[in-house]
Amino acid sequence: MNFTDKQIIKIVAYLLLVLALTQAAFTALYVSKIELSRQFFWGLEGLLFTVLLAFAGAAMVQLKNEQLGWSAIAFSAVLNVVQVAIGVTMFGTFSESASEVEGLKPALSGVVALSFMIYYAAKLLLGMAALVFGMVTMSDTNKALGGLTALLGGVAMLSNAILILFGRDGFLPSGVAGTSGVLATLFLAFCLISAARKA
Repeated sequence: MNFTDKQIIKIVAYLLLVLALTQAAFTALYVSKIELSRQFFWGLEGLLFTVLLAFAGAAMVQLKNEQLGWSAIAFSAVLNVVQVAIGVTMFGTFSESASEVEGLKPALSGVVALSFMIYYAAKLLLGMAALVFGMVTMSDTNKALGGLTALLGGVAMLSNAILILFGRDGFLPSGVAGTSGVLATLFLAFCLISAARKA
């Protein structure tokens, strides 16, 4: 089965759009303390990121330009699948065990820290992709959209890099990195939709 360049760009764009909206919805429900199925949300994310990996990987080798951006999207998808898998398979088990056995609390903290480290790395890569495609959009078609996307990408890269370096207990709240990463992903999707129209 062969996909045209335009089809691949559109599929990646819409996958990123759905992922950004899914993450925003999950966060809003969680903050509002509304009961939700983590298994469903994280399972859906894992599925979407797996498909994203295939199409971003195809774009990386098939399309002639912006390989850095496509590579960043593809490898962020790999990291996100791993991070979601840890959340789905290990958070519940370690939480239950740590509530029964005091000595397992450090192990639970370690699993959570590992998951967040992977999360920050994935968001940093999506920020990099937003920076790359934002700059391309700024020079090719839409200066306002491209400039805002590049700015959000730079903020996502910087904030997630800080959290990778200093950890969740450092001076930058984890929510800043997550929010900037989701916004960068959303506007990256808009840039790719714009690019697909031109392809």
